[in-house]
Amino acid sequence: MDVNTVNRKFQKELLSGITSLVLLSALGQQEDPTYGYEIARSLMPAEGEPIIKQGALYPVLRSLEKSGLLTSSVEPSVSGPPRKYYTITEPGRQTLSEWISIWSKFKTYADDILAGDHHDN
Repeated sequence: MDVNTVNRKFQKELLSGITSLVLLSALGQQEDPTYGYEIARSLMPAEGEPIIKQGALYPVLRSLEKSGLLTSSVEPSVSGPPRKYYTITEPGRQTLSEWISIWSKFKTYADDILAGDHHDN
């Protein structure tokens, strides 16, 4: 396997869980229901390529909804087809809080390992 293939595979695996965390967090910060394009736009970096592609958001949104962490409603749009708006649920907020805790612990652990600060006990 060439290096580019290995890098793409690593990035795909890394992003799979992070995308769920980031989407749930983005929706947790919204006061009003939000549709996919708005969510994608809010996640765009100030500069450079987006890390999470817009097309990758919709399967994750559907999965989070199927898990009961989000609800959705379809509303008419004045500028095109109807839009599906997403809202975080109370179980979604509880899950987000747990995921943030898990992420924080894992990030600290990974940062320590990458910095060479990990010591065997």
